[in-house]
Amino acid sequence: MYEELKGKTVLVTGGAGFIGSHLSERLLREGASVVGLDNLSTGKLENVAHLEGQPGYEFVRADANSLDELAAVFADRHVDYVFHYAAFVGVKNVIERPLEVFKDIDGIKHLLMLARAHGVRKVVFSSSSEAYGEPTQLPEREDGHLNVNANDPYGLTKLVGENMVRNYFLRYGLRGTSLRFFNVYGPRQNASAYGFVVGIFMKKALAREKMTIFGNGTATRDFVYIDDNIEAGIRALLSEKADGHAINVGSGRQTTIVELAEKVSKLAGIERFEPDYQPERSVEVRYRCPDITKMRELLDFAPTVNLDEGLKRTFEWYKSKESGQ
Repeated sequence: MYEELKGKTVLVTGGAGFIGSHLSERLLREGASVVGLDNLSTGKLENVAHLEGQPGYEFVRADANSLDELAAVFADRHVDYVFHYAAFVGVKNVIERPLEVFKDIDGIKHLLMLARAHGVRKVVFSSSSEAYGEPTQLPEREDGHLNVNANDPYGLTKLVGENMVRNYFLRYGLRGTSLRFFNVYGPRQNASAYGFVVGIFMKKALAREKMTIFGNGTATRDFVYIDDNIEAGIRALLSEKADGHAINVGSGRQTTIVELAEKVSKLAGIERFEPDYQPERSVEVRYRCPDITKMRELLDFAPTVNLDEGLKRTFEWYKSKESGQ
């Protein structure tokens, strides 16, 4: 199945980010050439430092929302496939600078226009579970009800992006798939206050600091290890059955935030679990759990790394980083 990638040029926007850097690694292993594009607003050069100098890899510092900068990338290279993973991310970022999220709509629009003009074979767009808003039914199905809060620019922007990808496919024949990512975690994920819950918890645990839980801790999330997320993305790129669809990428299992914190505490050898409970944040939803039937049927895939194993791998990475290994 992966033979189709050999010798092809793949543009990965957000290429120096957590998911984008892992995706670039995998594409290179499959024989593709990779152009990793990132403006480094949240991505980090250290995420792709080990890729520099590898045959077929090129890093371009550019803004995926800028038409001129994107156009220059397409003009200078023959791009076969695109993963559009650049985005304004992080709950804390969205709360503090909500209007900046809407700039991503320009990037999606420009990228699809250029992809069509330059004969790109397919675009995979990273949407999000936030496209569902606060769920009115569980598990969350792609053809189910969407209940996005009008005050949540992130979820709204992802829905706009999905709609554009689908319409470019229906109207112009530009193949595209949108992937609704649930909580992805693993090595290299941002663990700062502007990062994501698994990394934040692990950093706190290693420092023997209390883990902050917003609300009473009963909120649930669906956690997917990075390797499984990448496999789903590549399968979506190569699957004609996935064209025009939005597909959940998750495990189909709920985990409460308290359960997650307890698992991380155990990995860190913390004997007494004492989280720091804080009021709920305005843009966060209570529950997350995807129906992954569509992923199984269209991508012939289901995650293989369970949460305990994935957390163990991730914790070992953070631990080695903290010790300077």
